[in-house]
Amino acid sequence: MTPAAGRVQAAVPAGPAGLEIVRHQLAAVCDAMGATLMRAASSPNIKERLDFSCAVFDGDGRLLAQAAHIPVHLGALPAAVAAAAAAGPWRPGDAVLLNDPYAGGSHLPDLTLVTPVFDVGGPAQRQARPVAFLVSRAHHADVGGMAAGSLPSADDLFGEGLILPPVRLVDRGRRVADVWRIVAANSRTPDARWSDLEAQASAHRAGEARLTALLTSEPAFLSRADALLAWSHALAAARLAALPHGTASFGDALDDNGRTAAPLPVMVRVHVDGRRLAFDFAGSAPETIGGLNAPLSVTRSAALYVACCLMPDVPINDGLFRVVEVSAPAGSIVNPARPAAVAAGNVETSQRIVDVLLGALHALGVPGIPAASQGTMNNLLAGGTDADGRPWAYYETMGGGGGAAPGHAGTSGLQVHMTNTRNTPIEALESAYPIRVETYAVRRGSGGSGRWAGGDGVVRRLRFLAPAQVTLVTERRHVAPWGLAGGGSGAVGENRWWRAGRARRLPGKRTFRVGAGDAVEVRSPGGGGYGEPEVG
Repeated sequence: MTPAAGRVQAAVPAGPAGLEIVRHQLAAVCDAMGATLMRAASSPNIKERLDFSCAVFDGDGRLLAQAAHIPVHLGALPAAVAAAAAAGPWRPGDAVLLNDPYAGGSHLPDLTLVTPVFDVGGPAQRQARPVAFLVSRAHHADVGGMAAGSLPSADDLFGEGLILPPVRLVDRGRRVADVWRIVAANSRTPDARWSDLEAQASAHRAGEARLTALLTSEPAFLSRADALLAWSHALAAARLAALPHGTASFGDALDDNGRTAAPLPVMVRVHVDGRRLAFDFAGSAPETIGGLNAPLSVTRSAALYVACCLMPDVPINDGLFRVVEVSAPAGSIVNPARPAAVAAGNVETSQRIVDVLLGALHALGVPGIPAASQGTMNNLLAGGTDADGRPWAYYETMGGGGGAAPGHAGTSGLQVHMTNTRNTPIEALESAYPIRVETYAVRRGSGGSGRWAGGDGVVRRLRFLAPAQVTLVTERRHVAPWGLAGGGSGAVGENRWWRAGRARRLPGKRTFRVGAGDAVEVRSPGGGGYGEPEVG
């Protein structure tokens, strides 16, 4: 008997111990989904980099548990469940797919699957409303648009790729073949889209088997959801009570929108009291062309991530979310209006939002806040046709320097804050794509100075063995990651294009074509230092 199908042998006890058991049993459902998705996927971005997230919601659309996957995904998933639920009614065997950033999505490459779980009782109960929802969000390497990898510098959403409102991918256990074909036909790598969607569907079947086993063993299992969420809410309120109360502001900026050199400010005003953690983004830049706009769900994800960092012992669910309030001006870079382009908002603007939130909390006097980390995901995308005529599409984010904090130096070569992915292993990358990794090293000396130094960035140089279209979406190439308490700033990042043995400096955001034998090198930013450097 597989673990996913196994039965719980004993009833869960009452009280805090029982809630802790329920919490971890629900997390195990998410872990089972993630393990299946990783094993079943074909794309290195999902199989190797683990660029996906899985979660369990109750029948009212409240987050109950999540796996330790991608922060920028998980805070936005409640909007996806709400959008999918509006596409009902639900029936056993249904699955709804979506990616529309203005209807529950984040950016177009993130395909979100939502499936219902019904009561394990008799036929009448099985036709009632779902008692839970299972959700997975996976970053697919290409969903069309202007550039391979689907993170182009577009004027609007329509240039970024295929837009999917909530649509049925599976109807009562049967594939809706036309939807599968539409998704595949709008990708440069259709076979990979088909197989990765199959992997997501398999992950949901594994999660349903695990959750159904829990419900079979203890039919009242999900009745503890209210108590679990109330417990998390009470813990979160207690942690807020222990923080400094008051109001503080902080501002930072994105380098540019890839079209003009003007920086784009991101501003926040933080208010903490005994019952809420409020973030107001008034003063942030208006929405812009080029894709740096962060949908409100992504802005909220960044705020929830910071809240989770402040309260690491509080279970991450809807109970914790209740103490966080987010407001952002409509039509701004942190709350754009349809059809503003958003491809880079999910990966880059979300990072700057975290930076300003941490800066404001430090100004408020919250202890232990680190200096700015690298503040970018260093997105590199490429695609083309290999020597055998097979299409390929590659996506990578790269680590950099972590910010130092009181008592410890920053970590080097780290994926920071809103991403939690691995790098693509060199062996997997070189076997899947016409690319050779020539350099992968720590960028020594790029971390900011201080009593505790910032972490160093990395240097990653890729040699292309076939012509390709390449896109870079990177930040902190002009505005350096700041230090705190007298610590120095981290070094800004650099992008280089090597051709015929000569290097050419590239801007932070660019789509261009390389020839066979060309190389692209990313030198990621260092983290900020903390404290005045010691003398002597």
